[in-house]
Amino acid sequence: MSDILDSRYSWTRLALTLGIATVGNAGMWSIIVIMPEVQSEFGVGRGDASLPYTVTMICFALGNLVIGSAVDRFGVARALAAAALLSSLGYVLASLSGSILMLSLAQGIVGLGTAAFFGPLMADISLWFRRKRGIAVAVAASGNYLAGAIWPFLLAGVLADQGWRAVYLTLAVLVSALVVPATVLLRRRLPASSLTAAAQSTFSAPRVLPFSPRALMWILAAAGVACCVAMSMPQVHIVAFCVDLGYGPAVGAEMLSVMLLGGVASRLISGMIADKLGGIPTLLLGSVGQMIALALYLPSEGAATLYLVSLIFGLTQGGIVPAYTIIVREYMPAKEAGARVGFVLMATILGMALGGWLSGVIYDMTGSYQLALVNGIIWNGGNIAIMLVLLLAGRPKRGRGAAAQA
Repeated sequence: MSDILDSRYSWTRLALTLGIATVGNAGMWSIIVIMPEVQSEFGVGRGDASLPYTVTMICFALGNLVIGSAVDRFGVARALAAAALLSSLGYVLASLSGSILMLSLAQGIVGLGTAAFFGPLMADISLWFRRKRGIAVAVAASGNYLAGAIWPFLLAGVLADQGWRAVYLTLAVLVSALVVPATVLLRRRLPASSLTAAAQSTFSAPRVLPFSPRALMWILAAAGVACCVAMSMPQVHIVAFCVDLGYGPAVGAEMLSVMLLGGVASRLISGMIADKLGGIPTLLLGSVGQMIALALYLPSEGAATLYLVSLIFGLTQGGIVPAYTIIVREYMPAKEAGARVGFVLMATILGMALGGWLSGVIYDMTGSYQLALVNGIIWNGGNIAIMLVLLLAGRPKRGRGAAAQA
């Protein structure tokens, strides 16, 4: 029955999805918070200290593709349970690491497991909504930022008293204990009739884009790399930046939390905009805002100014990545949602990995993050150019016709 879409169960499932994502995505942010301690303990440069994050994001990207395809075939519940156990194993191995290389390999396992709580969850929840698909995807995506905003505060005492290894052991226990039982409640699968209805959009069929579905997917992937190389510099290096300025890692963690909470608000607002305008205009607006925020970081070094700019950055960029999911769902078949969304989000995460590493290397070469910010602004311009091409090529019109197909 198609009336299950946008139903009370859909909203209940969305709330559960948000909770699972908030717990499961802790692995994406944990390495950022402990980066200064890791650099000090192992006696390495900023570029080498960024390596565990880079490996995390590469495996996170691959996990979005692989696990996204598995969700299409086996359902989201089994994938999430297995991913939670895999993440916990990675946390345990990371806590036992004796070198940057060992920590990086363990973080790869964490990243692979954590991937299940991002793209696959967004793809799954997008199937349960039609009229409010944009806001539903945005809420599911917000779990990723909430994890980064909440867990550093909750585990700050453990980090200060017992060190980063104890933090990882705590996360190993929490992820398995909280996520695995919750996945039982997501076993329900969408009936075939509702899956057909889920392929519909609140928009009528657009002008046909001059791209095949495969070509469009690669175009979106290129855009995703570009926007996320830019996005990664503040997100990955804000804690280390604050340590360099003498404010300490605690202040840096607070700025990261402010940034991510702003990102949550941005994702919710962008979800509502996407329901009105569609994914491409929403992504373009976010990308322009992100470029402006990056430019604001260039002259900023005072603590109060950095807090403000970090909030602005979060408020502008948070809706960018979920918008890719909306675009895929507007232009591609619902039955391929997991794999298609997984591929495009894999590209965005690879952009985060590349950008995080590049920023560290540029810092080691120049002793400053100024050129790293300029590097991000240039990449951001590439994303804006791609979105302008797609916007001019074809834009969804209001209505309730069949799903937009490229």
